[in-house]
Amino acid sequence: SNQSCLAKVKKQASHVFEQLHIIPHLFVHYMIWLFLVYSAEYLINQSLFESLYYPNTHVKGYCLNQNTQYIWYQFAYQTGALLSRTSVVFFRIKFYYVLAFLQVCNFAVLFNEVVFQFIPFFSITLFIILYEGMLGGAVFGNSFYYISKKVHPKYREFAMGVTSMADCSGISTAAISSMFVHKYICSLGY
Repeated sequence: SNQSCLAKVKKQASHVFEQLHIIPHLFVHYMIWLFLVYSAEYLINQSLFESLYYPNTHVKGYCLNQNTQYIWYQFAYQTGALLSRTSVVFFRIKFYYVLAFLQVCNFAVLFNEVVFQFIPFFSITLFIILYEGMLGGAVFGNSFYYISKKVHPKYREFAMGVTSMADCSGISTAAISSMFVHKYICSLGY
């Protein structure tokens, strides 16, 4: 009984070490890109959205105040994420890591918009935020699609669980960073 128990423990330990062995592959191919895209994405959402305000914006006679514009930003972002996450059923993006860099560019554009106010219309910023959601959703959807297709079934569940920590870590990093970014923006008087 003790020997069979010991044999089970050795077998489980061996399986755990096999699983841990795939983490570097997951990190390079999936996790770093999810971390990057979600860091930039949530840095935008948590530190820039409330400062992206276009006074005197009217849509069909209704004035869009700062709170309403924020709601529209959230709607555009969530719509973009939904569309791109579900689009993986119809088409896939092999070089989805490029999208992570585009998300960093999105942050740079929107950060500069807050500071320099060079985008003339609310609708343009709304489109950029829709695009932001689409980039994040596309990296998310394609990452997990390719994990489901390329990782051996024996390790697939472990791979998805470990990889999901990357987007959570990116969101958490953005939450902490956004306090400093927002403080910096406020120090500029915005």
